[in-house]
Amino acid sequence: MGLDIATFSAQPITLAIIGCGSRGTAYSAYALAEPTKCKVVAVAEPRPKTRKFMAEGHSVDKTLVFSSWEDLLKASEETIKTVGKRLADAVIIAVQDRMHLEVTLAFAAQGYHILCEKPMSTTVEDCVKMEAAVKKAGIIFGMGHVLRYSPYNKAVSEIVLSGKLGQLINVVHIEPVGYFHFAHSYVRGNWAREEECCFSLMTKSCHDIDLLCHWLSPGTPTRVSSFGSLLHFRKESKPKEAGEATSCLDCSYERDCPYSAKKIYLDPVAKGQLGWPAATIVDGLPDIENVTSALRHGRYGQCVYESDNNVCDNQIVNLEFSNGATVSFTMIAQTERICERQSRLHFSHGEIVGDMNTFTVTDFRTGTTTRHTPPSEGGNHGGGDIGLIRTFVEAVRTGKQELLGTDVTEVLKSHLTVFAAEKSRREGTVVNCADFEREAKAKFV
Repeated sequence: MGLDIATFSAQPITLAIIGCGSRGTAYSAYALAEPTKCKVVAVAEPRPKTRKFMAEGHSVDKTLVFSSWEDLLKASEETIKTVGKRLADAVIIAVQDRMHLEVTLAFAAQGYHILCEKPMSTTVEDCVKMEAAVKKAGIIFGMGHVLRYSPYNKAVSEIVLSGKLGQLINVVHIEPVGYFHFAHSYVRGNWAREEECCFSLMTKSCHDIDLLCHWLSPGTPTRVSSFGSLLHFRKESKPKEAGEATSCLDCSYERDCPYSAKKIYLDPVAKGQLGWPAATIVDGLPDIENVTSALRHGRYGQCVYESDNNVCDNQIVNLEFSNGATVSFTMIAQTERICERQSRLHFSHGEIVGDMNTFTVTDFRTGTTTRHTPPSEGGNHGGGDIGLIRTFVEAVRTGKQELLGTDVTEVLKSHLTVFAAEKSRREGTVVNCADFEREAKAKFV
């Protein structure tokens, strides 16, 4: 199908949104903020109220509103056959992780440019297949590694990659997931069970590993070790005061429990806070009635100590790079901060210390320390969501993959590093990253 670079000119890039949940909504918001840059012209979403909300918000023609991605694909196929063009310039794939490969393969084959939410997919084999399909299609490909695109991380990366502080020797990086965020997403939610999604280092932290690899480039990971476990969110940790209760709505200890579903979902809605996380557990806008029903009849009202979750709530990853540099990464659930990473970057001639809002740069040669507070664009991930979709749209408009600062092969490489880290954790070994990548590609290509 090719890139059709010359056809875009000054017209807004057209987008089809596949999956209208929190991630699809976050990316599509750019079309409302900058209607001359891009426009949502089609949506696919199985939940009727959520689908209607997205379609009406973007004034999508009713003939281009679908209840499944398969229906959208079929309509696109018919359009290509009859008028020789696709329904949109690009698709945003924001379905559940295990569906990423199937949807990507289908729309790449039709020549759509693709922005896929992280992770690429949930198995090594699927990630390798995705790289091959994207390269074969010759399309612009963006991955939801939003950390790269926030004003904060772009400012840090500029200093890191400039070499102003000399060689980057070591990074200590922490992802504080947030105590109730972890309970929502990784105990009660869609990412609670590895069999249904993937291990938590991949689903939560693949973009941290990607960012770390970016900072250490052109060096590449050579060896990795990892340790971690599900330590707290299990039956053995259940407070005795909770007794035999399995639901927060029936628990006498609920008032004193930090993971109370009433506190996490109902109390904010009662105060008029209708966004995340309550918005993710119902179809349509949350209210007391539908949220209570969701808690009573679904996973989100379950006791976090009586759930069937099995992914790690704490994990550390140690990386050695080809240039001798080292990295220590920690993912931890039990924090007050929610996803506000803390980083210490140690160079031969200086140091950067930051917390995703502000960072200081110390130059050992001059003895000076400067403070940087990059402007926030709002939105999630410190403006990373809007930064990614803006960059993706411009890459599609110009036909320049390099604007994204990465490509599908580099994305695959960082994903394979995450898989190698999990192999280390499970097997208690130090994993050679080059061997792991070579074996993965030889096995599945």
